[in-house]
Amino acid sequence: MRIGIIKYPGTNCDMDVYSVLKNILQVNAEYVWYAKEDLGEYDGIVVPGGFSYGDYLRAGAIAARMPITSALKEHIKKGKPVLSICNGFQILVESGLLLGALMPNIGARFICKWVTLRVETSFTALTNQIPKGKLLRMPIAHAEGDYYAEPKVLRKLDANDQIVFRYVDERGNPTPEANPNGSIDNIAGISNEEGNVVALMPHPERASEKILGSEDGRAVFESMVKYIEGLT
Repeated sequence: MRIGIIKYPGTNCDMDVYSVLKNILQVNAEYVWYAKEDLGEYDGIVVPGGFSYGDYLRAGAIAARMPITSALKEHIKKGKPVLSICNGFQILVESGLLLGALMPNIGARFICKWVTLRVETSFTALTNQIPKGKLLRMPIAHAEGDYYAEPKVLRKLDANDQIVFRYVDERGNPTPEANPNGSIDNIAGISNEEGNVVALMPHPERASEKILGSEDGRAVFESMVKYIEGLT
């Protein structure tokens, strides 16, 4: 099993992801430079957080147009899993690989805090080890995390079970107060129709060890490993 972690200029969460995969789950993880044009040797891909190209134009806009995007599309077509975190989410929507858009947070401020998420589906490559309805505690750290989709797109996401995570309060309710950035319908993460691509704004890699304050994020990576094992 080989999982690639894409690095763009400005990526800064790649080492955190590497530590979870290599040191905690003990799988073969490797860094992949953004100019690579073939991802055929990898069983899974992670697009980590950071500030690719300094978030110029829009967060993720420049990275989405790099050579590796075509390789990523081919990887996805083969049914292989992709986990995109924070800036990775922004890159995937900018590249058209996921629906919707990510806009500046309500209040136009960078937000760094712990949030509670509710898992809305277990039928994805990244949540197959997490029961639907389970509450997870993870941190966020972003300035452009306000997810938006037009009503017809939102209906499509809901009908196809593509809404994967929602911001909720400690009781599991998706209240306005629990929504840190203004995301429509409290959406924190979505998937593609096939469920092998999942993107979320919170950082599971920063919540995968007890010493960090939460181990809830580890199940996301465990789900990816389990999914890959099912493909081989």
